[in-house]
Amino acid sequence: MAKEVVANAGAMYNALTNGSKIVGKILADSDFRIDGEVEGDILCKGKVVIGQKGFLKGSISCVSAEVIGTVEGDIHVTEMLSLRASAFITGDVRTKILMVEPNAIFNGTCSMRSTDFKPDE
Repeated sequence: MAKEVVANAGAMYNALTNGSKIVGKILADSDFRIDGEVEGDILCKGKVVIGQKGFLKGSISCVSAEVIGTVEGDIHVTEMLSLRASAFITGDVRTKILMVEPNAIFNGTCSMRSTDFKPDE
């Protein structure tokens, strides 16, 4: 059974630690870091960080994102998406700014046109 997680808006950032798993949708009003595993979509009004051991099977919609781990799904970012050297992305990307370090792996398409969506949609 899928769960919906609503992150606390008063926190500086939210985190899912290594060894933890969420199945469902994550809604966050502030920054969110994933070092565990998520099966579902992330909708964040701040920055999403997928840590080196982080794994997401689902989509991300946020203001900015940094991927150090693995994402299998689409990523929609209104500002900047950073793919670090250890990043592994399979999915389509829509962003304003894309930064890719050497050795990052990105399998999909990228659109850097004007972003028409807002992360709260």
